[in-house]
Amino acid sequence: MPSEDLIPSLLAASDVLGTGWFGAVAAEAAPGKTVAVVGDGAVGLLAVLAAKGLGADRIVAMSRHASRQKLAREFGASDVIEERGDTGVARIKELTDGLGAHSVVEAVGTQESMMQAIRSTRPGGHVGYAGVPHDVELPGEELFFSHVHSHGGPAPVRRFLPELIDLIWSR
Repeated sequence: MPSEDLIPSLLAASDVLGTGWFGAVAAEAAPGKTVAVVGDGAVGLLAVLAAKGLGADRIVAMSRHASRQKLAREFGASDVIEERGDTGVARIKELTDGLGAHSVVEAVGTQESMMQAIRSTRPGGHVGYAGVPHDVELPGEELFFSHVHSHGGPAPVRRFLPELIDLIWSR
């Protein structure tokens, strides 16, 4: 039996932690990479934690809320960007010598957040989308010429549960 203090984390593993982890895996977060996370809700914050757990060198949280920025930093974010849209994309590019992030997790599901994720990703990079899309339309030609890979959908949380439970159990 788990100790009582582990139960909230174990419950989170079956939903928001598993979803954030999927977003980071779909974005191919890994050692040597810069990961940006668009969205600072529960899934986005746990995508920051997942990127850290997957060994990302630099993690950029896109957040406008002081309390969530604090959590993002506690979870491993090295940078926080408050700007959105084209200005937010420009800030990501500034932090990455004009290239964009290797990996971007989209954890919101709006048109603006999806375009910010795609445009913040360097050519050849990966967007992992875990936000449920609400009337999102992708411009095919822009996506085609960006050389950005995209992968997402409903999170296959059961795939990650053994690893997540082990990480939680071992604290």
